[in-house]
Amino acid sequence: MKTVAIISDTHGLLRTEVIQHIKGVDAIVHAGDINTQAIVDKLQSYAPLYVVRGNNDKAWAEGLSHHLNFSIDNVRFYLVHNKKDVPADIHNIDVIVYGHSHKYSLERSGGILWLNPGSCGRRRFDQEITMCKMTVDDGRYAVEKISLSNT
Repeated sequence: MKTVAIISDTHGLLRTEVIQHIKGVDAIVHAGDINTQAIVDKLQSYAPLYVVRGNNDKAWAEGLSHHLNFSIDNVRFYLVHNKKDVPADIHNIDVIVYGHSHKYSLERSGGILWLNPGSCGRRRFDQEITMCKMTVDDGRYAVEKISLSNT
């Protein structure tokens, strides 16, 4: 069994609470709007990182992809910043992770889990500050929403 921390929309702020939750995980997934290479470097120091470029990730992030396909313990992921950029004909995917809206969402559609971990960076749009953890085990998974402080 592996544990995956899933975050998005840090917008230049890597909260102490987020670091506490990512210590010891097997992988980190970041759905974009990171804003600095320093955050990418810090996250990579804790675990393998899957990251995509968000709409606020400018010149410094030119080397980051706009979407990624990857698997963790036989769970197939598609990672993108904006849900609108998911292809209509997507297949062979178990979980779609996206960000952008700053609002936590977990929905199932067509056998796929659509997961937005919300924003764990700067408070915006009066939204709750959230992230999540996922346990994956040979093609099976479970998601835990984590609510963080609202400061």
